[in-house]
Amino acid sequence: MATNMSPEDLDRIAQAVAEAEKTTAGEIFCVLAPEVSDYRETPLVWAAATALVLPAAALFAGFRPEMLTRLFGGWSVGHAAAMDGAILSALSTYIALQAVVFMLAALIVSIPSVRRALTPGALKAARVKKAAMEQFLGHGLHVTRDRTGVLIFAALAEHRVEVIADEGIYAAAPNAVWDEVVADLVAGLKRDAIADGFVAAVRRAGAILAEHVPPRGDNRNELPDGLTILPKR
Repeated sequence: MATNMSPEDLDRIAQAVAEAEKTTAGEIFCVLAPEVSDYRETPLVWAAATALVLPAAALFAGFRPEMLTRLFGGWSVGHAAAMDGAILSALSTYIALQAVVFMLAALIVSIPSVRRALTPGALKAARVKKAAMEQFLGHGLHVTRDRTGVLIFAALAEHRVEVIADEGIYAAAPNAVWDEVVADLVAGLKRDAIADGFVAAVRRAGAILAEHVPPRGDNRNELPDGLTILPKR
């Protein structure tokens, strides 16, 4: 899913945030991340596991390291005195085979689509939650006047959405209502309509905030209204 968005799309999101905040003391902040992590450990873990398991499985299936030696023109052992050399040769071949399997597996799993598919969902969920919290704190949503900041965060590569509301919001609105905000954003992302998803989510969040956190008399804007797009990893 591409993150290229037109100026019109960005304006629509900013206008939706501005309109929503007119009816509430809450502050809505939107962030879009192409991918929150490069998951460098995924190729290494899969390569190590494959290099450990695949050669061993080949041995159980009847493969012997000396087969490779013979295949490439090596000499066979003719008497018992040469057994030590044969064992050393077999071990060397086995280690070399593991190294080749490791490198091939690492290269294959390093392909972005393969890497994402083989990264455990729990790890992706944890990284997205961590990235969302970093944005929440980094942009000061936790230091708004009444602790009424709400972050709407989407990670495209991970296909995950996080909504984080500060304690002033959680004290007033039940947690379950934010599932509706998530559902609106996910619906747009599934259609590859990022702007539509954010606009719908912002409007839903605005309605929730208007009900539970009404505006002040001096309802000043404390955070930028536009969508923040994070750089690619």
